[in-house]
Amino acid sequence: MKLSVEICGVKFNNPVIAASGTFGFGREYDELYDISAAGGVSTKGLTPERREGNPVPRIAEGKSVILNAVGLQNPGVEEFIKNDLGWLSGKTRVIANVAGRTLEDYEGMCTRLDGLVDMIELNISCPNVRAGGMALGIKPENVEEVTRLCRGALRKTPLIVKLSPNVESIAANAQAAQRGGADCISLINTLTGMVIDIERRRPVLANNTGGVSGAGIMPIALRMVFEAAHAVSIPVIGMGGITCGRDAIAFMMAGARAVQVGTANFTDSYAIPRIVRETEEWLEAHGISDVNEIVDTLQLN
Repeated sequence: MKLSVEICGVKFNNPVIAASGTFGFGREYDELYDISAAGGVSTKGLTPERREGNPVPRIAEGKSVILNAVGLQNPGVEEFIKNDLGWLSGKTRVIANVAGRTLEDYEGMCTRLDGLVDMIELNISCPNVRAGGMALGIKPENVEEVTRLCRGALRKTPLIVKLSPNVESIAANAQAAQRGGADCISLINTLTGMVIDIERRRPVLANNTGGVSGAGIMPIALRMVFEAAHAVSIPVIGMGGITCGRDAIAFMMAGARAVQVGTANFTDSYAIPRIVRETEEWLEAHGISDVNEIVDTLQLN
């Protein structure tokens, strides 16, 4: 059985990647299982300097979803390079998820990480940071601008652009990323939502709104992955509500070359090795010897 996939010249042992913001830098999960079971890890969102994140409460529950407004709490890129990168790269493929407040932040992060990680994922679409570069992910012209700048800063490392679902046209933004020189796109990032404590008559989150993720968003994510995959010629990594192997298969049928698993890691600490196993079992049951054979095989009614 062949589970390996190749994206932009980078070979992943399997198509199931840990999504940014749900897996830290892998150390905690590695205490439970060998994280080499994951195809790769997209790191916690990195910023040029250390960030403490938003005030608490930063997590809220909805029906079949969670909302987060963590606010990119992270140690900063230099601490990551010093303390985590060497350990993580010895385990699995490393995708550095980078965020910033300005175009210069993004450019500088890409320059610093070029050649040190397997891929870089531009986080231009986080909905729970109050100000700054996250607005770059909304309009196609801004997506193209930041992508072009970062692509120009990279000499060795492929560039993934992570797209926001909170836009007028996901296809238009996917095409903008491709025009800007993206080697790959990933989607979807979280939707923007709110949960209200009706006794207090206030939002549950201190940030008022947050990013919605979890099983409940999967139909939206699947539709957007399908639309984006058929609007561009570059590879697509799909995510949004994946909880089992069958979900991963659905995203790949919609056109994704690989998937990222996020919120499921919170409800099942062993979600990633389980999803890898379930994907392999589904392929075996259907007489498919290579996971790549299912990519973009959806037949519309």
